[in-house]
Amino acid sequence: MDPTPTRMDLGRLLERPVGDDPPEDAQQLRHDFTRFMMRYKFGMEEIVTKLSILRDEFAHLHDSNPIEHVSSRLKNPESIVEKMSRKQCEPTFASIGERITDIAGVRVTCSFVSDVYTIFDLLAGQSDVRVVEVRDYIAAPKPNGYRSLHALIEVPVFLSDGEVPVLVEVQMRTIAMDFWASLEHKIHYKYREDVPQSLLDGLKQAAETAGELDATMERLHTEVKTAGELPDALKDELTNHTSAIPDADFVERLRHLNL
Repeated sequence: MDPTPTRMDLGRLLERPVGDDPPEDAQQLRHDFTRFMMRYKFGMEEIVTKLSILRDEFAHLHDSNPIEHVSSRLKNPESIVEKMSRKQCEPTFASIGERITDIAGVRVTCSFVSDVYTIFDLLAGQSDVRVVEVRDYIAAPKPNGYRSLHALIEVPVFLSDGEVPVLVEVQMRTIAMDFWASLEHKIHYKYREDVPQSLLDGLKQAAETAGELDATMERLHTEVKTAGELPDALKDELTNHTSAIPDADFVERLRHLNL
């Protein structure tokens, strides 16, 4: 059950002239909006806690840690109102919750592309997490070169008068992807909607370079992890192989291991 009151919505105040708001309505709106935003804050903190637990576990019990950095942000009221206008969203709490799905956001930065998918699988596999939508811009980058894994995740938040499901947008990317996205954001913020084509072309080229860097780093990472290691099946075949000349299939399997 959603405990946010429905008798008061943003439309009752946004449609009135400035200064024409009864004090009791303004006070009620502040109370309702604070309650509405708090559930997103708590949902965001739930996701951050889950990621922090995973990061600490990997740091203490595993050879490597796939999580480099975790950050979070809650949209401010001005950003919500601006997005309501762009999405032609009705000024009600119910409509805002349905149409604006990135009120709470968490960003996870990883070293390698494989780490991004590892963390996503670990988070999505938790019993109280429901994956609502996944947009994989790593497998299929945006036309401008943007690469990241976006997951819309629902988690339960337990308030004093009941459980509330909350949507949190989780973005997972590598360090190279994050560096590129940060630069792209700064350029668009400076030039608004009038970014010079030369900069757009430069960004696209930089995105391709970042993708090549990620691929190279992933290959090196894999080589380091598998150095000196062979699958058990191949070890057994090497030990018990009776023919002096290995067959073509066996040679091909070794080739794929870069041996």
